[in-house]
Amino acid sequence: MSDVATPTRRWVMAARPRTLPAAGVPVVLGAALIRPATINWLNSALCLIVALSLQVATNFANDYSDGVRGTDHDRVGPFRLTASKLVAARVVRHAAWWGFAVASVAGVWLSARTSWWLVLVGVSAVLAGWFYTGGPRPYGYYGFGELFVFIYFGLVATVGTAFVQHQTIPARAWWLGAAAGFMACALLEANNLRDVTGDLAAGKLTLAARLGRRRGAWLYAACVLGVAVGAIGAGQLIVGIVASVVYLPAVRVAFSPLSGRELLVLLRYSARAQLQLGALLAVLLALNTYWG
Repeated sequence: MSDVATPTRRWVMAARPRTLPAAGVPVVLGAALIRPATINWLNSALCLIVALSLQVATNFANDYSDGVRGTDHDRVGPFRLTASKLVAARVVRHAAWWGFAVASVAGVWLSARTSWWLVLVGVSAVLAGWFYTGGPRPYGYYGFGELFVFIYFGLVATVGTAFVQHQTIPARAWWLGAAAGFMACALLEANNLRDVTGDLAAGKLTLAARLGRRRGAWLYAACVLGVAVGAIGAGQLIVGIVASVVYLPAVRVAFSPLSGRELLVLLRYSARAQLQLGALLAVLLALNTYWG
């Protein structure tokens, strides 16, 4: 039986579960900066709901927008609902809207408990998620996807989670946000390097497409370096060193002659490295705050 034989399986695949660490890791890091006894667990849970809902909603929005534009016509990456024509485009669009709605409700609740300024941050995140590939001039088609990912799935998620604990921002939160942001960017590059040929043909000029498959590998390596620098800046030298080890298989693939569908393994390696480093950072931060 095909992997997409059942409706449930189709929606799970289209939600792109391998991208979810990009949403979960920064929230965990932001909470890990706080002493366990003083963590506001409800606020942390709301942050996680907002982050995961935004990630899934953005994935569905990209599925819809790329599908109706024809960008996914010769898709070599993970399954897409709209391009497959197994699900009506309007249904995928509605799913994206529902995801953004869930994130909005959780975000408003969180704002009511902390600061109403967070509403503005939330509105900008929803707009950024939709217009990444949606609208008349999607910024993801002009090479600004990395900026969106770094800001919202790095700085905003990490710093925001730390802030909603006691309405203060520890200095290390910015460094950890940068580390998480570069992890998310590495995940994005894993997708974009795989899709270079198809994106160029469709006029989707991501940074990887502009650089080309071979030079784009250096962009991936730069993201990995950014992870190490962010971790070291946060006072976690050991994590900075470990980053070079856990990302090594992915970097090797990035600089290999593999292309197209052969690069699907790069996404798997990148997601695994993000989970491993995120878990290590969270444990070390929790120990530091507990014993500090």
